[in-house]
Amino acid sequence: MTPLDILRAHEPGQWTRPEDCASRTPLPIDEGDRVGVVLFNLGGPSTLGEVEPFLYRLLMDPLLLDVPVGGRMRRWLARSVAYLRAGTLREHYELIGGASPVPRLAREQATVLQDHLDARYGGPAGVGVRVYSAMRYGRPFPEKVAADMEADGVDKVVLVPSYPQYAAGTTGSALAYWKALGARGERPSWPTTVVPEYAANPKYVQAVSERIDEALQRVPRHVREEVALVFSAHGSVFNAQGPRKPPYCCHVHSTVDRVMQHRGRDRPFRTAFQSLIGPNHWLTPSTPDTMAALAEQGHRAVLVVPIAFVTDHVNVRYDLDVDVRETASAHGIDYFEVTAGLNTHPLFIEALGEATMAQLDVPIDTNQRRHGGDGHAQTYPLRPLQQLPRHKVTRDGACPTCGRQWGARRWTHPDRPTQSATATDRPASPPDERSSSLAESRSKEDP
Repeated sequence: MTPLDILRAHEPGQWTRPEDCASRTPLPIDEGDRVGVVLFNLGGPSTLGEVEPFLYRLLMDPLLLDVPVGGRMRRWLARSVAYLRAGTLREHYELIGGASPVPRLAREQATVLQDHLDARYGGPAGVGVRVYSAMRYGRPFPEKVAADMEADGVDKVVLVPSYPQYAAGTTGSALAYWKALGARGERPSWPTTVVPEYAANPKYVQAVSERIDEALQRVPRHVREEVALVFSAHGSVFNAQGPRKPPYCCHVHSTVDRVMQHRGRDRPFRTAFQSLIGPNHWLTPSTPDTMAALAEQGHRAVLVVPIAFVTDHVNVRYDLDVDVRETASAHGIDYFEVTAGLNTHPLFIEALGEATMAQLDVPIDTNQRRHGGDGHAQTYPLRPLQQLPRHKVTRDGACPTCGRQWGARRWTHPDRPTQSATATDRPASPPDERSSSLAESRSKEDP
């Protein structure tokens, strides 16, 4: 589909909440089935020549950028802005290696996740598992992925976002594209289930914490205890509180709260939002403004944690590591670091696997198999989204942005503690030079 086709197929209000796109019961999987797992990502230009068309497709997305024009007028506006902005964006990509790292890293994530799902669950259940990387604004596009799945003989499908926190402009946009392909007859109609979010999955939380520990080692020892954390999430248009509004801000604050609880709230922290575009009212505070506020309070050492990105990305490697670094330095912050992307961190791959298997009913005991078949069950069984309660957004309950009380899905039983991931719970480490297990000994979660 062309970006104009997608714009014309847009239905305002669709995919406004995770509950609108999640299965209320697990998708039944039988022995001999072939399951296709579609791992959605934003994508990125693989060459400098792809920057302008990538930016055009992004600007044409009504769920990402809501502007009061449509049809051919929006297409003209998007083409004009893409042409004007492409030169600057190409310079940014040149500074981080000449292309987006996202397509390569997303393929690596898909490969490692497929190996994990096949070895841990698919093989023992007699089920074929194939993971496909699909890009919303770059190659491979979802229609190419759907054609590959059809050629591979896929029987049933799980849609898994690379975005831990649900937002209409990320997960919602990817699902709307997939839905539009089906409505136009451009893909088969498979039995399908969806993973809307995994913002508070304990293994995802611990993976983020380990990346924080790794980055802290780059700070001089004499100031390490002074480092303040800034969790920087991609910006999203702010929607007033209401039962049908997307819960992105609540999910972001839920993740931050769980990470800091896991770490014993060991240092001061802030949550901020970055990469704001267009005339809309975006979530605040901005990441640059947060740097200025921290400097004004006397902080001189800051570690930025890109909490809504799971791969290295231009919004991290340039926007944070170059642009925000300059802002921090200009305000007197002497020590500034940014955590590495999760990429193929073993715990993140396990979190994706748990989120996937929670939406499937396979002919084996998944809660036993995820521990290597040793029969030791952890305290959070894998259950579909609709059967789980939700976390309070913060310790005080309410979301600091919109005031709602309930955030991301709770993976644990309310009356049981959560055990940490240990070495026996993990698969062999995939090839990610930055993954480590520095935080294993400190893995503590309250009920």
